[in-house]
Amino acid sequence: MPHAQASALAMTARDASGTLEQALAHAARLLESNPAMAAEQATEILKVVENQPVAMRLLAAAHAAQGDMQGAIDILQKLVLTQPSWAYAQLDLGIALGRSGQGQEAMTALRLATVLKPDLPQAWRALGDVLMAAGEHAQADAAYAQHVRCSTRDPRLLAAANALVENRVPDAESLLREHLKQAPTDVAAIRMLAEVAARLGRLEDAQHLLSRCLELAPSFHAARQNYALVLHRGNQPERALAEVEQLLAVEPNNLGHLNLKAAVLCRIGDYEPAIGIYDELVTRDPRHPSVWMSYGHALKTAGHTARAIDAYRRGVALQPSFGEIWWSLANLKTFRFSADDLAVMRRQLARADLGEDDRLHLEFAIGKAMEDDGEYEASFSHYAQGNAIRHAQLNYSADETTARVQHIRERYTSEFFAARAGCGHASGDPIFIVGLPRAGSTLIEQILSSHSMVEGTMELPEVTSITRSLREQAHASSEMPYHEALATLDANALHELGERYLEHTRIQRKTSAPLFIDKMPNNFMHIGLIHLMLPNAKIIDARRHPLACCFSGFKQHFARGQSFSYSLLDLGRYYRDYVALMAHFDRVLPGRIHRVIYEHMVDDTEGEVRRLLDHCGLPFEESCLRFFQNERPVRTASSEQVRRPIYREGVDHWRHYAGWLEPLEQGLGPVLGCYPEPPAWGVL
Repeated sequence: MPHAQASALAMTARDASGTLEQALAHAARLLESNPAMAAEQATEILKVVENQPVAMRLLAAAHAAQGDMQGAIDILQKLVLTQPSWAYAQLDLGIALGRSGQGQEAMTALRLATVLKPDLPQAWRALGDVLMAAGEHAQADAAYAQHVRCSTRDPRLLAAANALVENRVPDAESLLREHLKQAPTDVAAIRMLAEVAARLGRLEDAQHLLSRCLELAPSFHAARQNYALVLHRGNQPERALAEVEQLLAVEPNNLGHLNLKAAVLCRIGDYEPAIGIYDELVTRDPRHPSVWMSYGHALKTAGHTARAIDAYRRGVALQPSFGEIWWSLANLKTFRFSADDLAVMRRQLARADLGEDDRLHLEFAIGKAMEDDGEYEASFSHYAQGNAIRHAQLNYSADETTARVQHIRERYTSEFFAARAGCGHASGDPIFIVGLPRAGSTLIEQILSSHSMVEGTMELPEVTSITRSLREQAHASSEMPYHEALATLDANALHELGERYLEHTRIQRKTSAPLFIDKMPNNFMHIGLIHLMLPNAKIIDARRHPLACCFSGFKQHFARGQSFSYSLLDLGRYYRDYVALMAHFDRVLPGRIHRVIYEHMVDDTEGEVRRLLDHCGLPFEESCLRFFQNERPVRTASSEQVRRPIYREGVDHWRHYAGWLEPLEQGLGPVLGCYPEPPAWGVL
């Protein structure tokens, strides 16, 4: 038993009187050294004083210390019936239930403990643990913040913790920095400041702070858990995995640590081991909808579609209002909802107490169901409602995107590139596929990865990570900091960027194929960077008819990013900016980018595949025409579609919605009439 819990029991024991007090205190002392004897002592007390609450708590703790968790639970369930207002009894019961894999019951007991004693730090920490195990990361973060607030009596730290709980992040940061000037080795304060940095998106700052925290206190497991999570979110999966393994070495059965390990394994493409962990999690406690959803995502990506559908259905059966799971089913694209499914979704959507996030996911899911039924007007209405909710949550500015594109066009000239000729890393391993989402990039990736010399990975975030680093190097007052910083780099620095890219993506490579694919569509904004750091890498531009591409994006709720996609007008303007930028790079880097027109690929698959392979310097292989037989994991929304032969249905499907696309046409302007070529220079 942990020393803190034993001490708490000893203190509780001393509240009794006379000989009973001495007997209870003796039993509490025995817990750490000899739990079997502690159990005997507690049992003897209970023979004399039936249902004595402190003795019952001691007996339960002794059973738990000997590995008899069910015995502990049985005692504690009896104890909370006789002492329903005792927070410590609910705390012990919640911890025991959590350790035995009964997460939902553990949450109930621990929430009650926090209600009975809101300043009980152990209850908040334990609640955070079971929420993390259930995949409820936002709620877990809130519980951990409450734990921090209740753990300190230092008035400055208490004020900072209150600010964190109330999401007054700047106030918390100011208070913590002032405190750390006086106490620079206060690990609790360092961990809190790391939480501030993480909430502000300063992941590297959070990493440095948590690294320092663990340097000072290597056994500070709560900080190590934070560190692993921040590394995972910061695209450093190898380091995140190492931290999780350290946590599991101490607590091998901690469901929260296992859940995080599975998520990290999915990030690096190790889906089968991740699926094994999720299988263990749902076997130990099958009542967490979020875990079923994550399990379904891993199964879907690995190509186990039927099992993925079953996992999603298990999750939504537990929580019919869970909009994201309904959308996950819709997002399989080849899945069709039944009439009963649609009725359930409509009932949930009609609930007045439905959360905004569930509502927007249900709108998209019902839109897909209605589309499959051919009810296009009703379908569009639901898509529009879902998009309106998401658009209101974001702060996207089409004007800012246009200004950024114009800045890039002005900065990255022929002369700019000529002055840096010969710079960068010489490797030609990466093949970058860029464009807009829903333009056919996953199809191109599937075709190329069916070649014996090419490995498909996933949408790799490393280019974005590099731009973030460059942004941090630039002067704070720079209008476009990342581009300003890139312009100052010499040949050695550009070579180092290329080396960093190759090093950080190596973990994604599972085969000996000499080439690999980085399919991150939005990297079209970073072609200048890609060319400078990896001048021999191939760049493929996936392009699709603007109305088909943009409306397909409008129907899609993306897990993250793509803020431009929730307004038809914004979509049109974004596509127009994309065409303008690609036309610019075609002029200043002639022949550098190979363009694949989706409709041409559908009409002349073999011809387009041969031209694509020629550009990549690859010999033709028949397997590239049988791409739908490729069993590799596919993470994108098109995962099920690219496991079928090419079909024409998607080319003109947007026409069913043509009557509602006027804002999109307005945003596209002259680009629409010129497709697949860009408008004349100057018209853009």
